[in-house]
Amino acid sequence: LPISGVHPWDAATQDAATLGQRLGGAQAVGETGLDFVRGADRAAQLSALRTQLRLARERGLPVVLHCVRAFEPLMRELAACEPRAVIFHGFIGSPEQARRAVLKGYYLSFGLRAFASPKTLESLREIPLSQLFLETDDSDVPIEEIYARAAKVKGVTPEELQRATLENY
Repeated sequence: LPISGVHPWDAATQDAATLGQRLGGAQAVGETGLDFVRGADRAAQLSALRTQLRLARERGLPVVLHCVRAFEPLMRELAACEPRAVIFHGFIGSPEQARRAVLKGYYLSFGLRAFASPKTLESLREIPLSQLFLETDDSDVPIEEIYARAAKVKGVTPEELQRATLENY
């Protein structure tokens, strides 16, 4: 998925205001979001996020979100400026957070780190196939292994998962 955006770690050093000129053929805006553990100060992250959410909405593009210990503030920002679609990248949140995101119609993408957390495994188990993505961004593990492990958690075949994620795309 060709994406372009200002990551929250870079919000103080990259200009989100000129992102529109740099989007080119991007199919999504991201990775944007909030990270309250590391990166730029919160004000810079919020400013960059708001600019990118507006741009995504204006262009009809989905957003790919980075969210670390900032779920509530991020949900508030999304409610204020809903883009066409939302994908939580590298989701490692609780089942309650997953349920709230799914109720809003958002997608959750899980990678290798999901399998190390009981709460995130429960989130993966509960999420409908229609709002699921899988990724390898946080590891060198082949995507086929992520599909195989996620399929076991979901009680479906890897092929069913592949079909579902392709339809979601």
